[in-house]
Amino acid sequence: MIILGVDPGSIACGYGLLHTQKRKIIAAGCDVIAPKATAPLSERLKFIYQKFNETLEQYQPDVAAIETIFHGKNIKSAFVLGHARGVLILALAQHNIPTYEYAPREIKSAIVGNGNASKQQVQYMVQQMLDIDLSSATHDATDALAIALCHFNKHRWSL
Repeated sequence: MIILGVDPGSIACGYGLLHTQKRKIIAAGCDVIAPKATAPLSERLKFIYQKFNETLEQYQPDVAAIETIFHGKNIKSAFVLGHARGVLILALAQHNIPTYEYAPREIKSAIVGNGNASKQQVQYMVQQMLDIDLSSATHDATDALAIALCHFNKHRWSL
Protein backbone atom coordinates (compact mmCIF):
# COMPACT_ATOMS: atom_id res chain seq x y z
CA MET A 1 0.00 0.00 0.00
CA ILE A 2 1.18 3.52 -0.77
CA ILE A 3 0.07 6.29 1.58
CA LEU A 4 0.33 9.87 0.33
CA GLY A 5 0.55 12.67 2.89
CA VAL A 6 -0.18 16.20 1.70
CA ASP A 7 0.73 19.49 3.37
CA PRO A 8 -1.25 21.96 1.26
CA GLY A 9 0.02 25.41 0.39
CA SER A 10 -0.18 27.92 -2.44
CA ILE A 11 3.56 28.72 -2.36
CA ALA A 12 4.91 25.31 -1.34
CA CYS A 13 2.82 22.16 -1.34
CA GLY A 14 4.57 19.29 0.40
CA TYR A 15 3.92 15.64 -0.27
CA GLY A 16 5.26 12.55 1.41
CA LEU A 17 4.97 8.92 0.42
CA LEU A 18 5.06 5.81 2.57
CA HIS A 19 5.24 2.39 0.95
CA THR A 20 3.90 -0.14 3.42
CA GLN A 21 3.58 -3.90 3.54
CA LYS A 22 1.07 -5.07 6.10
CA ARG A 23 2.03 -3.19 9.29
CA LYS A 24 5.56 -2.19 8.29
CA ILE A 25 6.93 0.82 6.40
CA ILE A 26 9.42 -0.32 3.77
CA ALA A 27 10.15 2.96 1.96
CA ALA A 28 9.55 6.67 2.39
CA GLY A 29 10.21 9.85 0.49
CA CYS A 30 9.04 13.44 0.20
CA ASP A 31 9.20 16.48 -2.02
CA VAL A 32 7.58 19.87 -2.64
CA ILE A 33 5.56 21.31 -5.48
CA ALA A 34 6.63 24.94 -5.60
CA PRO A 35 5.10 27.33 -8.11
CA LYS A 36 6.69 30.72 -8.67
CA ALA A 37 5.83 32.67 -5.51
CA THR A 38 5.23 35.91 -7.40
CA ALA A 39 2.80 34.34 -9.90
CA PRO A 40 -0.89 35.23 -9.58
CA LEU A 41 -2.91 32.84 -7.42
CA SER A 42 -4.73 31.36 -10.43
CA GLU A 43 -1.42 30.42 -12.08
CA ARG A 44 -0.03 28.95 -8.84
CA LEU A 45 -3.16 26.83 -8.38
CA LYS A 46 -2.97 25.61 -11.97
CA PHE A 47 0.70 24.70 -11.52
CA ILE A 48 -0.01 22.84 -8.26
CA TYR A 49 -2.94 20.99 -9.83
CA GLN A 50 -0.90 19.90 -12.87
CA LYS A 51 2.18 18.83 -10.88
CA PHE A 52 0.06 17.07 -8.25
CA ASN A 53 -1.74 15.11 -10.98
CA GLU A 54 1.65 14.07 -12.38
CA THR A 55 2.66 12.93 -8.88
CA LEU A 56 -0.55 10.91 -8.52
CA GLU A 57 -0.02 9.25 -11.89
CA GLN A 58 3.63 8.48 -11.13
CA TYR A 59 3.18 6.99 -7.64
CA GLN A 60 -0.45 5.80 -7.80
CA PRO A 61 -1.15 6.04 -4.06
CA ASP A 62 -3.82 3.82 -2.55
CA VAL A 63 -4.90 6.38 0.04
CA ALA A 64 -4.20 10.03 0.88
CA ALA A 65 -4.09 12.05 4.08
CA ILE A 66 -4.26 15.84 3.95
CA GLU A 67 -3.91 18.50 6.62
CA THR A 68 -7.01 20.53 7.45
CA ILE A 69 -7.01 24.31 7.52
CA PHE A 70 -5.75 25.73 10.78
CA HIS A 71 -7.21 28.82 12.38
CA GLY A 72 -4.62 31.51 11.91
CA LYS A 73 -4.65 35.22 12.52
CA ASN A 74 -4.80 36.13 8.84
CA ILE A 75 -8.16 35.24 7.28
CA LYS A 76 -6.87 35.97 3.75
CA SER A 77 -4.16 33.30 4.18
CA ALA A 78 -6.81 30.81 5.31
CA PHE A 79 -8.88 31.48 2.18
CA VAL A 80 -5.84 31.08 -0.10
CA LEU A 81 -4.95 27.83 1.68
CA GLY A 82 -8.54 26.71 1.12
CA HIS A 83 -8.15 27.24 -2.62
CA ALA A 84 -4.96 25.14 -2.66
CA ARG A 85 -6.66 22.37 -0.63
CA GLY A 86 -9.57 22.49 -3.07
CA VAL A 87 -7.48 21.77 -6.15
CA LEU A 88 -5.59 19.01 -4.30
CA ILE A 89 -8.76 17.34 -3.05
CA LEU A 90 -10.28 17.63 -6.54
CA ALA A 91 -7.27 15.86 -8.07
CA LEU A 92 -7.48 13.09 -5.44
CA ALA A 93 -11.21 12.66 -6.11
CA GLN A 94 -10.64 12.53 -9.88
CA HIS A 95 -8.17 9.68 -9.30
CA ASN A 96 -10.65 7.93 -6.94
CA ILE A 97 -8.16 8.01 -4.06
CA PRO A 98 -9.79 7.74 -0.63
CA THR A 99 -8.81 10.85 1.32
CA TYR A 100 -8.61 11.41 5.07
CA GLU A 101 -8.17 14.75 6.83
CA TYR A 102 -6.18 15.46 9.98
CA ALA A 103 -5.87 18.64 12.03
CA PRO A 104 -2.37 20.05 12.62
CA ARG A 105 -2.58 19.43 16.39
CA GLU A 106 -3.69 15.83 15.78
CA ILE A 107 -0.71 15.23 13.48
CA LYS A 108 1.80 16.78 15.88
CA SER A 109 0.36 14.81 18.77
CA ALA A 110 0.56 11.54 16.79
CA ILE A 111 4.17 12.15 15.78
CA VAL A 112 5.73 14.06 18.68
CA GLY A 113 3.22 13.43 21.48
CA ASN A 114 2.58 17.17 21.79
CA GLY A 115 -0.02 19.07 19.77
CA ASN A 116 2.03 22.26 20.12
CA ALA A 117 5.28 20.79 18.76
CA SER A 118 7.51 22.91 16.54
CA LYS A 119 8.29 22.09 12.93
CA GLN A 120 11.84 21.17 14.00
CA GLN A 121 10.49 18.68 16.56
CA VAL A 122 8.20 17.13 13.93
CA GLN A 123 11.08 16.84 11.45
CA TYR A 124 13.32 15.24 14.08
CA MET A 125 10.71 12.66 15.07
CA VAL A 126 9.87 11.80 11.44
CA GLN A 127 13.60 11.22 10.83
CA GLN A 128 13.81 8.98 13.88
CA MET A 129 10.64 7.02 13.06
CA LEU A 130 11.65 6.39 9.44
CA ASP A 131 15.41 6.22 9.99
CA ILE A 132 16.11 8.55 7.06
CA ASP A 133 18.04 11.80 6.70
CA LEU A 134 15.69 14.72 6.14
CA SER A 135 18.22 17.49 6.81
CA SER A 136 17.94 18.77 3.23
CA ALA A 137 14.14 18.46 3.06
CA THR A 138 11.88 21.47 3.57
CA HIS A 139 9.43 21.60 6.46
CA ASP A 140 6.57 21.35 3.95
CA ALA A 141 7.93 18.01 2.73
CA THR A 142 8.65 16.61 6.19
CA ASP A 143 5.24 17.79 7.43
CA ALA A 144 3.68 15.83 4.57
CA LEU A 145 5.55 12.71 5.70
CA ALA A 146 4.28 13.36 9.23
CA ILE A 147 0.71 13.49 7.87
CA ALA A 148 1.23 10.15 6.08
CA LEU A 149 2.72 8.69 9.29
CA CYS A 150 -0.24 9.96 11.30
CA HIS A 151 -2.59 8.11 8.95
CA PHE A 152 -0.44 4.96 9.01
CA ASN A 153 -0.35 4.92 12.81
CA LYS A 154 -4.08 5.52 13.07
CA HIS A 155 -4.96 2.73 10.63
CA ARG A 156 -1.99 0.39 11.06
CA TRP A 157 -4.00 -2.45 12.58
CA SER A 158 -6.57 -2.45 9.80
CA LEU A 159 -3.96 -2.72 7.02
